[in-house]
Amino acid sequence: MSVKIDRLNHNIIKEVSYILMQEVKDENIKFVTITDCKTTNDLSYAKIYFTVLDDTKKDITLKALDNAKGFIRKELAERIEVRHTPELEFVYDESIDYGKRIEEKLKELNDKK
Repeated sequence: MSVKIDRLNHNIIKEVSYILMQEVKDENIKFVTITDCKTTNDLSYAKIYFTVLDDTKKDITLKALDNAKGFIRKELAERIEVRHTPELEFVYDESIDYGKRIEEKLKELNDKK
């Protein structure tokens, strides 16, 4: 991956986090953490990974993020320097849950010893 895309991904994470915290009025989005961003090489799409504090609200949060996608993209266009702002896709980040499950399994194995 190029340095330009890495820098763009970092800026998208930072700006989307700020937009969600300060600009978006939807209460379902207030406790969202942006964990990663993967932008395609042609800069046309950006997959933004997120987590929520309460796992039971991940579907509601995903719907709210999809509803706010246009607003977030418009705000992002004003904040980052790219010719064409990428289309945004929000994806729940399963890696944290996966890490927790591995940790629990390791703890179980250690407790058995």
